[in-house]
Amino acid sequence: MPAGGPDTGVALHYGRPAQEQRALEQGRGVVDLSQLGVLTVTGPDRLSWLNSLSSQLLLGLTPGVSGELLLLDPNGRIEHAAAVADDGERTWLVTEAGHVAGLAGFLDRMRFMLRVEVADVTDRTAVLGTYGDAWQALAAAPGHVLTWHDPWPTTAPGGTSYGPPDAEHPGRDLHPALSLVDRSRLVEAVDGSGLQLAGTWAWEALRVEAWRPRLGREVDDRAIPHELDWLRTAVHLDKGCYRGQETVARVYNLGRPPRRLVMLHLDGSEHVTPEPGERVLHGQRDVGAVTTVVRHTELGPVALAVVKRSLPEDAELTVGGIAAAQEVIVPSAGEAVGRPAERPGQELRRRPRP
Repeated sequence: MPAGGPDTGVALHYGRPAQEQRALEQGRGVVDLSQLGVLTVTGPDRLSWLNSLSSQLLLGLTPGVSGELLLLDPNGRIEHAAAVADDGERTWLVTEAGHVAGLAGFLDRMRFMLRVEVADVTDRTAVLGTYGDAWQALAAAPGHVLTWHDPWPTTAPGGTSYGPPDAEHPGRDLHPALSLVDRSRLVEAVDGSGLQLAGTWAWEALRVEAWRPRLGREVDDRAIPHELDWLRTAVHLDKGCYRGQETVARVYNLGRPPRRLVMLHLDGSEHVTPEPGERVLHGQRDVGAVTTVVRHTELGPVALAVVKRSLPEDAELTVGGIAAAQEVIVPSAGEAVGRPAERPGQELRRRPRP
């Protein structure tokens, strides 16, 4: 069955979504994610240049190290997100299909006189997703180029979290990876790995279980990293200037994110589930929107949603007439981990009048 939305072009499932999810989480499955876009950046200035543009510290990115970056607008809103890895000759960026052209265009406009070249290699590079140790089978398969290991939910150096500590996070044991392969050898790579094919249904179910934000689902034109707990892996709070940094520092130090990501447990007695974009209601009050909806083999129907920060954490909610209970990801208090004295941008704090 074909997938839709940002995953158009690949399979939602192959007839047994529950078995596919179990194979995936047990390290026996592989997902065709060849709808994703892939860019390369070459040239001796590539890492320092990307470092100056993005939210992440990339100067020490060495072969075998995986990270992710965000590109923000001047107001700190998320415009692009990408998985990032370097092989010693080029930096690889993996992003959503709907964003690859925009990301390539933005980077190309920002080259100026620097020694960098940006190329969209999606037409010759496909992406395969795995969990656990299954990536090793792809690394030995024909056409393998590089594997990116998702850092989520580990709090990266320079990052912080709004949600639970790493050791208590529901995504701590999942370990997803994206393997890049020669697109002309995609079928050969899958067959050669010996892994069971799974669809995006299974991939997304595990992502929701891990509270992992996704550019193509959780991000709208107002989203800032704090709302999605994305300071964990995609933002370095101590690096130099980049576009949107003032908002990142101001919200972290002085304020609270205006919205917050939650996981919703939906009433399983209903035989339907809401669609992404469905409004979340507290009584008659519109308090947010569902961003991702999945059926998980153990959790049942669940969703990620972005709601107003002021919404009480124990509020009774409905989505499309279906009862929903919150599981807190970003708390309504909006306090990130870390002592205020250790936070960057202390000069932004209000000083008492003499």
